[in-house]
Amino acid sequence: MDAFLQAAIDEAQQGLDEGGIPIGSVLVHQGKIIGRGHNRRVQHGSATLHGEMDALENAGRQPASVYRDSVLYTTLSPCSMCSGAILLYGIPKVIVGENQTFLGEEDLLRSRGVQVEVVQDARCVELMRTFIARSPELWNEDIGE
Repeated sequence: MDAFLQAAIDEAQQGLDEGGIPIGSVLVHQGKIIGRGHNRRVQHGSATLHGEMDALENAGRQPASVYRDSVLYTTLSPCSMCSGAILLYGIPKVIVGENQTFLGEEDLLRSRGVQVEVVQDARCVELMRTFIARSPELWNEDIGE
């Protein structure tokens, strides 16, 4: 198991334990986690605090060179908003835990030169499948439906 994907899964579990949506993310620079986060829309009443956005926020302000030399790990395929942030900051590689329960903007990312690797981790799939079955209205709100 990739330790960085495990850290993202731990973040997703923390989000679920807090009553939120189980999506986690970590930003890794030169083999070190510099930002970690999880979806906190419910917990903070936020419109934008997805897991990837939380990890970027928690990484703090970084020089462009850091983003261009980082890898973003996320338990779920990134949505339009999070993909936009990945493109804006020039993050060159994204490791996705799974895209079976939700297929985000992977094609857009790839078309802009981002390396996207989907690992289809069974734990990531199960977290989301269970959550969506239990809270479909909350899930639909999160993805803008």
